[in-house]
Amino acid sequence: MATKTKIVLDADVIIHFIKGGQFSLLLNIFPEYEYLILDVVYNEVTVNRGSKTQIDNTLLHFSNRISKITFAPQGESRLEYAKLLSTLGRGESACMVFCRDNNDVLGSSNLRDIKEYCERNQITYLTTLDFLYYAYIRKMLTKDECDTFISDVVANGSRLPMTDISVYVPTCRI
Repeated sequence: MATKTKIVLDADVIIHFIKGGQFSLLLNIFPEYEYLILDVVYNEVTVNRGSKTQIDNTLLHFSNRISKITFAPQGESRLEYAKLLSTLGRGESACMVFCRDNNDVLGSSNLRDIKEYCERNQITYLTTLDFLYYAYIRKMLTKDECDTFISDVVANGSRLPMTDISVYVPTCRI
């Protein structure tokens, strides 16, 4: 039996949606997918107590939509992970290897670090703005709500490449 494709969230997307006050919306943007948080990513994002509480509550109350799983690469995947760790962070390295091995979708906004690897390994990826764009076109958020989200994320210390969702062109379609 074939396993269903999942969306594997990296720390930056999780943090952006928490900073934008829309973490609960994230799981509803693509209801046809289950979401995963690798333990490596969970350890990164739960350093902040507020984020930990929000993520733990979401994992508890939406266990049918999102799961935390252990990343334990074996064989060649372990070597690939070690190779990526020489230049990239633990979370994004783990997410990319996991998605490559399982044909899953990566949720990460760190295009500088993931884009080339994902394209080379045919990994579909979604950025924070891709998620937001789909929430917008699916009428889950208005243009003003999307633009406020972007402003809130930037005001809380993160970077996003634009401030107007209506002119955004998504990086991929899933």
